[in-house]
Amino acid sequence: MRKIAIVLSLFTLINAQEENILVKITPEIPYVKIKDSGVEVKIQRIQDTSNILTDDFALTSRPCPPHCITPIKVEGVKTIGELELIDFIKNKVYKKKGILVDSRLKRQYVLETIPGAINIPFTIAEVESKKVKDALFKALGAVKKEDGSYDFSNAKELAVFCSGLWCMASVRFVKALVDSGYPKEKILWYRDGLQAWKLLGLTTVVHKAVEAK
Repeated sequence: MRKIAIVLSLFTLINAQEENILVKITPEIPYVKIKDSGVEVKIQRIQDTSNILTDDFALTSRPCPPHCITPIKVEGVKTIGELELIDFIKNKVYKKKGILVDSRLKRQYVLETIPGAINIPFTIAEVESKKVKDALFKALGAVKKEDGSYDFSNAKELAVFCSGLWCMASVRFVKALVDSGYPKEKILWYRDGLQAWKLLGLTTVVHKAVEAK
C-alpha cells in the first residue's frame, strides 16, 4: 500500500508541474507528444519568456526574388496555422494516418525541423521522371493503375511546410503534387513554416550533429 501511495504521490506531483507550465500551447494544451525517428519528443513552447530568435530565422529581409512573400493560398489547398498543424501531428502523424513533409533541401532538414517531419525535397516532386514519380506516389500511399494513372483513394493526408512566409519550396511542392493529380483535399499547407514555428518557441529537432568549424 505504501508503494502505491508513493506512486500516486509522484503522479500527483507530475500533474501539478504540468499544470504550472508558464508558456502553454493553448490554455488547455501544455504540450503534445510525438515520435520522431523512433524517439519520443514533447512539442512545447520555450519556457523562458525573455527568449528571442538569434539565428538565421531572426532575419526579416531576404532578396526577392527568390525569397518573396507567398500568397495565402496555393492551388486551392487548405492553408493552416500552428494549432491545426499540432492537431495534425497528434491525430494523423502520430497515428500513422498522415505525413508531415518538410519540403526543403536535405541539408536544411538535417539541421533543424519540426518533430515528426520527413524530408521530401520539392525538387523530387518536380522531377519529370516516371520512375521517380512512381516511387514518390507509392511512398505516399497511391497505387499506379494499368493505364498509367494513379489511384489516390488510400493516399496519405499530407501537411507540407518549408522555412517560412518567404520560402517557395512548399509552394512548388504543393503545385507539383496537384499538377500530378494528388487530391487537393488530402493536402494541407503550413504557410508560415519553420520561422513562425520557432518564433512561437515551439520544439524543433536536429537530425544531424553540426560539426564545429
